Amino acid sequence: MRSLRILVVGAGVSGISIARGLLRDGHDVTVFERRPNLQAGGGAVTIWPNGATVLRQLAVDMAGAGQLLSTVRMSTSTGRALATLDLTAIAERLGAPIRMVPRRVLLERLLDGFPTDRIRCNSRAFKVATTRNSVRVGFEDGSFAQGDLLIGADGLHSVVRNIVGAPLAQPTGWCSWQGLLTLPDVVDPHVAQVIIGKQGNLGLWPAGGSAMQWWFDLPWSSDFIRPVSPIKLIRSAFTGWCDTADRVLTTLTDDDLAASPYPHFRHPIPRPGQGAVTLLGDAAHTMPPTLAQGTNQALLDTMVLRKALSDFRKGMNGRNGELSSALRWYEKTRRRRVDAVSRVASLPVSHSEFALRPAAMIPGRLHTWTLAVFLHFLSHRRMSAQISRDLQAATTAPPGRRP
Repeated sequence: MRSLRILVVGAGVSGISIARGLLRDGHDVTVFERRPNLQAGGGAVTIWPNGATVLRQLAVDMAGAGQLLSTVRMSTSTGRALATLDLTAIAERLGAPIRMVPRRVLLERLLDGFPTDRIRCNSRAFKVATTRNSVRVGFEDGSFAQGDLLIGADGLHSVVRNIVGAPLAQPTGWCSWQGLLTLPDVVDPHVAQVIIGKQGNLGLWPAGGSAMQWWFDLPWSSDFIRPVSPIKLIRSAFTGWCDTADRVLTTLTDDDLAASPYPHFRHPIPRPGQGAVTLLGDAAHTMPPTLAQGTNQALLDTMVLRKALSDFRKGMNGRNGELSSALRWYEKTRRRRVDAVSRVASLPVSHSEFALRPAAMIPGRLHTWTLAVFLHFLSHRRMSAQISRDLQAATTAPPGRRP
């Protein structure tokens, strides 16, 4: 039951999630971040029941964070209703709510109670060396760190992924202009909107208080030339799609679009790794944001990797007790589900009005049921339920009788 010396590269949501979980499991964990401080980029993320369950296992208090959602309304750019997803029904079926939460707030909740001396900023990794019993990471400032295990959680442009030779992410031909905006007097803060057109689509998702997560998706290519005034481009493409979108477009300026666009990429799921190195989150499986599953899949990576290392310590997996075998079990266990969600998220969303007509004929309850079944498949429900039961038993057992 010895603890492992674990090195985590990347201090975003993925890196802090796995570090928090492994510290709780009794391991010696150090997180390395290339930036001078911890900050969460981007706007807001959707936490679906699969991700919410893992956050509970990590003892992350999400009460009051962001905005709980009850409904997603989908329509065409001309106003034709396509589907109404009942998120309340999905939450009841899967046992956790759906909420939109600013990425900054989620990272703050993950860092609550996290020992800051376990995080080393200004540490840019650039080489990795492995031996039979250890892994060594070199940093650009000449320092190095040695441990039993290295986890690359450093996002789309992962240094660790490049070092281990996993294939590069491929663009899908789309990009998002997106961000968070203060929009007072939102008519229904529990309802999110997705509007689909022939040449693009948009999303308007309340994120708590007056915060609104907005995105406008348009085609993109590697020879894209950024316009002098991006807001004119966005307005010309999306004005008139709905009243709320028009309010957002009126409010936005070129400054709000400064960080955009964000091209959509999809990583080929890497082959099983070698030695005591593995990948987690976007470093392993960047995918388009279409299904809003990126953060949730990173949290599920955390759950399964913790399970793999817990079983390794107990001698329940791995050939001859080898750590690398436990890591390959984690990668294999995640592969099929991650590949499925990545493929679905990469399907084109934008379609003509005519092509969308069949979707409008399907009852909303069937759309809702399909999404619930898909989320159930992605979530490792048996494993998740057993972990949650074990944690509940550990916290409720009388003193002296805890497992």
